[in-house]
Amino acid sequence: MKPPAGSGGALRVDKWLWFARVTKSRSLAQKLASGGHVRINKDKITSASKTVKVGDVLTIGLERRILILKVVALGTRRGPYAEAQLLYEDMSPPPPEKTDKPMAPAQRESGAGRPTKRDRRRMDAFREPD
Repeated sequence: MKPPAGSGGALRVDKWLWFARVTKSRSLAQKLASGGHVRINKDKITSASKTVKVGDVLTIGLERRILILKVVALGTRRGPYAEAQLLYEDMSPPPPEKTDKPMAPAQRESGAGRPTKRDRRRMDAFREPD
């Protein structure tokens, strides 16, 4: 597949975030950019009207992760996901692997509810063996 047209010039950062399917709507892209969660080439931006060019590196702080995207093309429309992936090169670090640690004895599984009096006595006996 070839990159979409519009790979020359510049484009507003909020439009590019929307075209690249980083956000669900353009208004969310504007809030993300004006909220200080986007950096262009390590420079923090506070306006959604800042422009991005091919070769720029965007650092985007999302709710639970940080995306580092290099702009490969600007795009002309919000297309399907496969087309949106051609607009950037993902340089984000891989997420940390989850390790299965054994639960501490005093911890209960989430959703197990409040411990009964019998459970509390067992936990106390486990903590303080007499």
